[in-house]
Amino acid sequence: MTMVASKKNVAQAAGSGSKSQPSPSFTREQDLHALREMLLIRRFEEKAGQLYGMGAIGGFCHLYIGQEAIVVGMQMALGEGDQVITGYRDHGHMLACGMDAKGVMAELTGRRGGYSRGKGGSMHMFSKEKHFYGGHGIVGAQVSLGTGLAFANRYRGNDRVSLTYFGDGAANQGQVYESFNMAQLWKLPVVYIIENNRYAMGTSVARSSAQIDFSRRGVSFDIPGEQVDGMDVRAVKAAGDKAVKWCREGNGPYILEMQTYRYRGHSMSDPAKYRTREEVDKVRHDQDPIEQVRNRLLASKVSEDELKKIDAKVREIINTAADFAQNDPEPDASELYTDIYR
Repeated sequence: MTMVASKKNVAQAAGSGSKSQPSPSFTREQDLHALREMLLIRRFEEKAGQLYGMGAIGGFCHLYIGQEAIVVGMQMALGEGDQVITGYRDHGHMLACGMDAKGVMAELTGRRGGYSRGKGGSMHMFSKEKHFYGGHGIVGAQVSLGTGLAFANRYRGNDRVSLTYFGDGAANQGQVYESFNMAQLWKLPVVYIIENNRYAMGTSVARSSAQIDFSRRGVSFDIPGEQVDGMDVRAVKAAGDKAVKWCREGNGPYILEMQTYRYRGHSMSDPAKYRTREEVDKVRHDQDPIEQVRNRLLASKVSEDELKKIDAKVREIINTAADFAQNDPEPDASELYTDIYR
């Protein structure tokens, strides 16, 4: 079974059967931006994994390593005020939205400088300023909420678009289809982004889903969909531009199936024995989203030294965030019920 889509995959608009187009070119500046953003996410997640192993991060922790091109490419397609909501593999989405690495890392370690004052942890943090509406621990719950964001946009008469992310496992939840129906019925401006990393919590989509072309999940609601090479930031941005434009013009929802691959287990407690090391290594070697951009920049005469400086700067940001997250005070006991709905 093919685990990650190639550029030859079919890009279907609700059953149109049209062939996907070659990835559009990026300017050097766009490639440099994408490289910085994807490196920031990867180095953050690598550090988070280290801190978890040291016991500095407790609870659940789901890493985004391998999937960086999706959030970076989609953010490049957004405008000011557009909203983002996702599930619990969420650190990359926060960073791509512009949330400060120190605040995100401090939330992971349960410190008062975290985005939820140290009380939300990895799966539950938000930033109204950056239009990021979570991080949600209940599988599929964010799909209804993201649809609600789109309803609010429609009700208020603005031109904002809600990006609602969920995974291949969550795609089988009933509330997803209730949301699809409502969104199409009322022509809500929501892009449903299915991050298909092929294994959900550990079960291959071939064993858990009757329809493994997730771009067709909206066919019965007449929602257009498209399969995208989620390992290529250029393909992601191009699809994002199309979907966001569709929604902003009042045409209703759009589905993007991002075919991607996570290198690590579902969570830090997952040994990922359901796939081979050779499979993971092959994807890393052939399709790594960061290496694709790096190789293009080298081919365009950007020097190896310049790329090393970018990586060094990113590592400095992450190391500073990790230091802050380990030394910032824990929230005071008096804060236990602050901002808690009960």
